[in-house]
Amino acid sequence: MAGTSKYAGAQGSFAQQLQIFRTDALEAIDQTYRDVVIQVGETLINLSPVDTGRFKGNWQFTIGQPSTHSLDNYDKTGEERIAALTAQMGALEYGQVVWLVNNLVYAIPLEYGHSQKAPEGMVRITLTRFQQIVDDVIRANQV
Repeated sequence: MAGTSKYAGAQGSFAQQLQIFRTDALEAIDQTYRDVVIQVGETLINLSPVDTGRFKGNWQFTIGQPSTHSLDNYDKTGEERIAALTAQMGALEYGQVVWLVNNLVYAIPLEYGHSQKAPEGMVRITLTRFQQIVDDVIRANQV
């Protein structure tokens, strides 16, 4: 039937339909936030230059406070770090502060052109893509 949705119809009261919409909308907000963080993290990791894989392996996701240490991880493809980031998303809710950091001492030089493999950096490119990432994720999670 044209113009109907799961929130319209004869089943249930208006209050029940509003409650269902509220629940769906809140979940969509949380999922949108998680998906934006995943997309930003994937972009940072995928844009990171690879020599030994240590730089890609040091992208860290934390909630509330940034990590202050570096890791002894090596991940040439970035697949392990992306999988770790994605696995941590279940704990994330909209409104929490998220940190994606790389604390290796050469992270800043790499961001500002030290690597011929990533002369424009990773963070700066991700920032230019941020609004498009958000727009795409919002579209995918509409209620």
